[in-house]
Amino acid sequence: MTTTFYQHEVKFYVSVDCIILGFNNHELNVLLHKRKFEPLQGQWSLMGGFVKEGESVNDAASRVLKDCTGLDNIFMEQVGAYGEVSRDLGERVISVAYYALVNMNSFDGNLLKQYNATWTKVTEMPELIFDHAEMIGDTLSILKRKAVTRSVGFNLLPEKFTLPQLQNLYEAIHQTTLDKRNFRKKLNAMDILGKLDEKDKKSSKRGAFYYMFNKEKYDRLLEDGYFSLQSPLSCLILL
Repeated sequence: MTTTFYQHEVKFYVSVDCIILGFNNHELNVLLHKRKFEPLQGQWSLMGGFVKEGESVNDAASRVLKDCTGLDNIFMEQVGAYGEVSRDLGERVISVAYYALVNMNSFDGNLLKQYNATWTKVTEMPELIFDHAEMIGDTLSILKRKAVTRSVGFNLLPEKFTLPQLQNLYEAIHQTTLDKRNFRKKLNAMDILGKLDEKDKKSSKRGAFYYMFNKEKYDRLLEDGYFSLQSPLSCLILL
């Protein structure tokens, strides 16, 4: 005989919301879409969905990200749980938010049309449903902290990138201007980038050399405890 536990407890809905971030033209962008159902149909929303039976919240977030982007092995981390009683106008819904970092150049544009979605600058977001603006704000705070001591920002760049692109990314994340000379000096001290013979000549006649992130070197430094708040990586920002 199967024993029924918690039968007298109230049941709630559980959903996931995904803050999908990309980087383009010196700006951080977030993927938004027009909601297709009530309540608040037609208003701007994050990408998300309900957790299905037999599915963990992590699996649900991974499913939503795969469906919305068409990409595998996306960098994803949990932001937190949002459970105010009246946060959703439809039912009592507790949402677990995740942020994901993607290279916008690898994104399947057809999926944007399918989901009625668009990339929007985080500095120019429209009014969002429920507590989605709070989720994005919390994500940006986390990203600022992570980018100081971890290599998460490289997930927003193509495999080959220039140093100006990398500096523009850090400036977009931290909403500040960095000194070019200090940035490159302290970046070189870490020795986690591999310089290529190829140049990007779209921005200037002289061109800028491409680099690639050396994850093996980074992982070794990470194991040695190199990346602390006193490391050169933190100094890229704490100038």
